[in-house]
This record gives sequence, structure tokens and C-alpha cells, in this order.
Amino acid sequence: MDIVVRGRNRRVPQRLQGIAREKLAKINRFTHDAGRVEVDFSELRNHRAGDNQLCEVTVHLKRHFVKAHAAAREPEAALDLVIDKVEHQVSRIKEKRVARSHSRRGAARRGLGSPPAVIESDRDPVFIPDDDDEDDEDEGPRIVKTKQFAIKPMTPEEAALQMDLLGHDFFLFTNAENGHAALLYRRRDGDLGLIETAG
Repeated sequence: MDIVVRGRNRRVPQRLQGIAREKLAKINRFTHDAGRVEVDFSELRNHRAGDNQLCEVTVHLKRHFVKAHAAAREPEAALDLVIDKVEHQVSRIKEKRVARSHSRRGAARRGLGSPPAVIESDRDPVFIPDDDDEDDEDEGPRIVKTKQFAIKPMTPEEAALQMDLLGHDFFLFTNAENGHAALLYRRRDGDLGLIETAG
């Protein structure tokens, strides 16, 4: 497992790097497929509370990645908090994998397919353009943040798990079943919707 410790606009002391590597190496207790772990230390600016030391951890697994962050007064305390979150998320992935494999075996014995984890619907619009605001560009929402990330092929069920782990209401992925770009989103009723590109 490759553990990378970095500082954003700050130097990370050698002692803190060693503590981070030692503690994050224990993630192997929860999963055997962690390939790379990225640890980023930074300081929150304009933060009124004393918890201005931020630690972010990203764990790259074979088919998923887990990301968490925490803030505290000291970087070591923030590291401990974020490790608790990461270990919880990684153990949830392991539990869901085990539960899924047991349910598939049971369904195969009964001659049934596994129930769909994603509910598709074309009744609920996801994006509602407002044509009245075309002339008033200054009043509309602005793009204030841009992200780029590698899209890994996965099934809709795996995408639903990843979306849940990240705590997002949507997730963009490549559907491994057909190779198309797909968007998974949480509907107002709590179920999930799936939008896919055609051919």
C-alpha cells in the first residue's frame, strides 16, 4: 500500500508524516485491496473556531475510493478523527460486499436474479431549465468550483454504494454493463434514478 502525505501551502513535519503512515497502514485490517492512500494536511483560513487544522484522506480501492476529512485544533487530532471515518466507510464496503455475495448465492440457489438496487424513471425531470432568465446572466448561479476525476467502470449497484459512501446526491460513472456514461441520482422519494447516454 502506497501512502502519500502532503501539505497544502504548508510543510508537514517528518514526525507527523511518520505518525500518519503508521496509523493509516492499519487500514489493511479492514480491506485487502487498498492500493494508494493520500493524506493532505492544510489550515482552514477565516475559521472562527479553534478547529482550523484540516486533514483529508483518500483511499483508492480496486473498485471504489473512500474520501473523508476532519478538522481539529491539532493536526494529529484531525488525523485521528478522519481515520475513524475512513475505517468506518471501508468496513461498510466490506460488509456490503459480503452481504451482496451471500444474497447472490441464495438467489442463485432459488433460481432468482438479484433485486435491482437502482430504480429507473423517466417521469421525474432532473434538470429544469428556466428560459426566462436567459437575458439576465448576472442574476443566475455561477460556477464557483470545478473538479476533474477519473471515471472507473462500475455497475449501477457499485455506483450507488460509492455515492452513499461519499454522501452525495448524484454520481457520474461509466456503466460497466454497457460502456455508456451514466448519472445516478437520489430522487425526492428516497429511491435512486439512473440516466444513461444512448449508444
